[in-house]
Amino acid sequence: MKLPLEIPDTDWRPVVEDWAASPVGQKLQAYLAERQAAGATIYPPEPLRALRLTPLAGTRVVILGQDPYHGPGQAEGLSFSVPEGVPFPPSLRNIFKEIQRDLGKPFPPTGSLVRWAEGGTLLLNAVLTVEDGQAASHANRGWEALTDALIKAAAEDAAPKVFMLWGAYAQAKAPLIEAARQGHLVLKANHPSPLSALKPPRPFIGCGHFSTAKAWLEERGRGAPRKA
Repeated sequence: MKLPLEIPDTDWRPVVEDWAASPVGQKLQAYLAERQAAGATIYPPEPLRALRLTPLAGTRVVILGQDPYHGPGQAEGLSFSVPEGVPFPPSLRNIFKEIQRDLGKPFPPTGSLVRWAEGGTLLLNAVLTVEDGQAASHANRGWEALTDALIKAAAEDAAPKVFMLWGAYAQAKAPLIEAARQGHLVLKANHPSPLSALKPPRPFIGCGHFSTAKAWLEERGRGAPRKA
């Protein structure tokens, strides 16, 4: 990871610049520099990649994650996604299992969701960096101020969007979306982790979020872009 953080040249830029110049943003960047100087390995190499691949104007779906993967070679700056060639983590496997059940699509050959990001799905973790082998090691350090601002900006943008909130942590962000009063579709289910995917009150497996989102967006003229 390079410091200072490279701010994507997209329409998210004003939000990121405001945060980066704020006391909380400055404090987080100083902390990251301190940890790197101490020899910590920090993932992913490009924390703001989701914003580069999915501009606000093209965002149709927002999927909120919590924390990047903390194993070597796993995190690639997109929630739930892993680079090509990396085995599917359990939560991602359950996401593909639900897509197969809901839409009849086979498992893809790769766990990389770059194609989703480029097609308008903002894959945003609440915390954008983590240290090797230490889950949630950068939680409550300042990333949440940025990602809350990004969620709020997406919600305040009037173009119809679907927000998929899986698990209690993501669902706690619902007030940011509902306060915008833009009529977006908010879908809630348990987290796709094997620990909760089949449990009540809202099992992830069987939630039907993907077909629901597809139909809702198509009705509003925001269906998936056609492939060339």
